[in-house]
Amino acid sequence: VQLVESGGGLVQPGGSLRLTCVASGFTFDDYAIGWFRQVPGKEREGISCYSNPEDSTFYADSVKGRFTITSVRANNTVFLEMNNLKPEDTAVYYCGALYWAYGSDYYVFDEGQYDWWGQGTQVTVSS
Repeated sequence: VQLVESGGGLVQPGGSLRLTCVASGFTFDDYAIGWFRQVPGKEREGISCYSNPEDSTFYADSVKGRFTITSVRANNTVFLEMNNLKPEDTAVYYCGALYWAYGSDYYVFDEGQYDWWGQGTQVTVSS
């Protein structure tokens, strides 16, 4: 199993980035892909999730209206489009895979429910 993130970098406040998560080694259609972020000394924060079985999306309040998550099943890829970035969005961003079952929508931002993780990609928002 592999989850590989890319697309991070340095961007000015108000700018945009698109993160990519490419998955392999499991049945992509049976899983949700979530995006989490972490800054040193803090817990990993769930910010967005795409359920492939239900084609549903989830967003944390901190990113709602600014971030958009999409999934391209043909390529086993999930994108996170991040707009109007703020300095507080600076973090290492991780994607993870969550097996989707009845009730999983309650756990989309619970990192303990995820089966696998990528290595992370750094996003820095600074002028």
